[in-house]
Amino acid sequence: MKQSIVTLDMEGVLTPEIWIAVAEKTGIAELRRTTRDEPDYDKLMRGRLGILDQHGLKLADIQAVIGSLRPLEGAREFLDELRPLVQVIILSDTFEEFAGPLMRQLNWPTLLCHKLVIKDGRIADYRLRTPDQKRKAVAALKGLNYHVISAGDSYNDTAMLMEANAGFLIHAPENVQREFPQFKAVGSLGELLKEIKETIHAANRV
Repeated sequence: MKQSIVTLDMEGVLTPEIWIAVAEKTGIAELRRTTRDEPDYDKLMRGRLGILDQHGLKLADIQAVIGSLRPLEGAREFLDELRPLVQVIILSDTFEEFAGPLMRQLNWPTLLCHKLVIKDGRIADYRLRTPDQKRKAVAALKGLNYHVISAGDSYNDTAMLMEANAGFLIHAPENVQREFPQFKAVGSLGELLKEIKETIHAANRV
């Protein structure tokens, strides 16, 4: 019998994609690019920061958009049913300065993410808490003798899924599903909950 723990991506799994929401609000189409489109996270973020500077957008502008967002349908209920069964950690490449309003609506699950560098209200830079944080977190949990079950939707989740004892794609676009067929793909949080429960029961039998 082995204790299980679940690690989940945030955007695209539990919440809307923040940068897509900003793109829609501002009309800046270039901000629609996410980790579903660009595997190189630093390249993606440098591009985003350049676009924000070009258009004079500041942290407060981004936070105003985030404040209007709601978690994906069923996300709160999914976590409320899952957390009494197993500990859950959100591993996200978002930032502390962004995530608060959405985490509040999800009843404050544990979130490990990054930080922004703010100068005169503008987003001057970003600081990764540690490179490759999702995979490293899963490896550390395995080192603590946990059976790790992970789920995500994007390229930047695949290292986490590969490191986990069991990995699932949820809401993943076809290009990610096609490139990573080793991970079972599900289309809803209800399906994911069922898969996680079955995986926990299987681990308990070992």
